[in-house]
Amino acid sequence: MSVRPKGVTVRRDAGLYGYERALRRRGMDVVAGADEAGRGACAGPLVAAACVLRPYGEVPGLADSKLLTARARERCYEQVVRRALSWSVVVVGHEDCDRLGMHVANVQALRRAVALLDVRPDYVLTDGFPVDGLGTPTLAVWKGDRVAACVAAASVIAKVTRDRIMTDLDAVHPAYGFAVHKGYVTQEHTEALAAHGPSPVHRLRYVNVRRAAGLDPLPEGRVLTTGGHNGARTERRPSGEEPA
Repeated sequence: MSVRPKGVTVRRDAGLYGYERALRRRGMDVVAGADEAGRGACAGPLVAAACVLRPYGEVPGLADSKLLTARARERCYEQVVRRALSWSVVVVGHEDCDRLGMHVANVQALRRAVALLDVRPDYVLTDGFPVDGLGTPTLAVWKGDRVAACVAAASVIAKVTRDRIMTDLDAVHPAYGFAVHKGYVTQEHTEALAAHGPSPVHRLRYVNVRRAAGLDPLPEGRVLTTGGHNGARTERRPSGEEPA
């Protein structure tokens, strides 16, 4: 359950490490952040990460992964994995994204990432929406990857890991430009889908991919809409699918 501990307040000007400092003052020394990359893409895997930063020192250049250039993210990634007390990554293939639906796949991946940490967290911060079933107190933080260091660290790990995967997939499927747009919907990606149809790593739940494949639309309640690069997605759960 997503609950802010009693007595924990975080000032708006507390900075990126304010949440961790406030929680540690209440005796929660091991604070994990969890985030994902690729939920909004229509090709490639979903990647979730969890990270516990050490309680001393700061990670140079740490910020929300979406606000960093690719080169800055790589530098930050190296600093995070070197300085973290513990970190983990979970990769969910496109087939499982189609089978489970993105919301269920996302929540399950975040749970697994937290479970794989070498240390048991006293508290978990997640980005944007609550993740139940973590076995530890947790709080969903709006724009958590911009205001909580451990969530920002997890976002960098997830983003860099997924970008590397998509660059490797570009070598296997060079017609789609995966190394550039990383599977998100851009004009280049849309044109490639129209010209070549979907690749074996496209997600067949998405409207644009089904259209390019010449497949009938999914029944009402199973449709995934698409948007621009790193944009938000709208998902309707499949009929009978229970919330995670």
